[in-house]
Amino acid sequence: MLKRLKVIVEKENIINKKQMLEDISTCTECEACIDVCCTYYSTENRLYSPLVRLQIINELLNEKEITQDEIQSIYYCTECGRCEVVCPEEIKISTIIADSKIELVNKGLGPLAKHNVIINGILEKGNSVNGDPEKRLDWIPEEFRDSEKFEDHPSDTLLYVGCLPSFLVKESASASYKLLKKAGVDFMILKDEFCCGIYPFNCGKIDIAKRIFEENINKFKKLGIKRIIVPCAGCYRCFSTYYPRLFGETDFKVFHIAQIIRDLIKEGKIKLKKVGHTFTFHDSCRLGRKAGLYGEPREILSECGIIIDELSQNRENAYCCGAGSGVRSIDKELSRKIGTEIIKESKSENIISSCPFCIFNLRYIAHKMNLDKKIQHISNLVINNIID
Repeated sequence: MLKRLKVIVEKENIINKKQMLEDISTCTECEACIDVCCTYYSTENRLYSPLVRLQIINELLNEKEITQDEIQSIYYCTECGRCEVVCPEEIKISTIIADSKIELVNKGLGPLAKHNVIINGILEKGNSVNGDPEKRLDWIPEEFRDSEKFEDHPSDTLLYVGCLPSFLVKESASASYKLLKKAGVDFMILKDEFCCGIYPFNCGKIDIAKRIFEENINKFKKLGIKRIIVPCAGCYRCFSTYYPRLFGETDFKVFHIAQIIRDLIKEGKIKLKKVGHTFTFHDSCRLGRKAGLYGEPREILSECGIIIDELSQNRENAYCCGAGSGVRSIDKELSRKIGTEIIKESKSENIISSCPFCIFNLRYIAHKMNLDKKIQHISNLVINNIID
């Protein structure tokens, strides 16, 4: 376990401020982005809209003073990317907002106090959810606990579980593990898995993120890892996008478990029962809009004979669950308001997602609304309907 990870604090110049300003200057203030912004329609406050955030960032990059409320506006963006889908100028709004957090940190204006609590927890405990490191492996299915060899089982494929699956949505971890075993996939898991580092990266703390990335990369290289399978959409984005951004091309390729399941079905290594029920499928921001993985989960549901109750806003226009980019950790109520749209619109009692963070937040919302909704990870659906 990389406990008490030592970090050398330094300013990181990985952002292109000139390009950011040029992109912002192309904004025509048409306000199309405002209509689809989850933080705006949940607060009805223009300060929490993409348009105003770009204006704030323009001030920030031009060395003008910004207020604490404006700083908070930047950090309240979930980086879902819906604004980018409708922008007629094709401005990468969420990317600009994300990069502005790096500048906020460089200027000593960020992150927010609650963010620092989570980051310190990652450095101390190796995970972003304040989980007890001694209980991190409790998700391992009982029938495999005595036989699991961890790094002593050589393999170039790693099942990297992630923080949420390890502690809060454990069935996504155990189901992914079991179905890979049943399909005869050769893989290893880590006995002392450390957080992927997405949280500090999303907060703009690139110095800490870079150190975590480097430690993980070195560990993967030492073990000869060439393929990483993840059940978490956040880990998928972090390994596939943020690691290469800081370190260039990596020695490994990352796959979400949904991609692996789809391939195993095509190869005849997994056969599924025909459920014949209606389920709502929610496209997570990190796996959907950010990675374009829309077909794989739907193909899996089709193999289960499931009728998909599509939300009115799906695929590239899908609703955000409200939890991403550290927002839930600083304003749980805002996250609840944002994700309520998904729960309210779902006609089915069953909701499927490929993102443990979406599942965790949507379960919380359903509980608060006193609704009997069964919200589960796609790997859990598969393991419960696999034909042995």
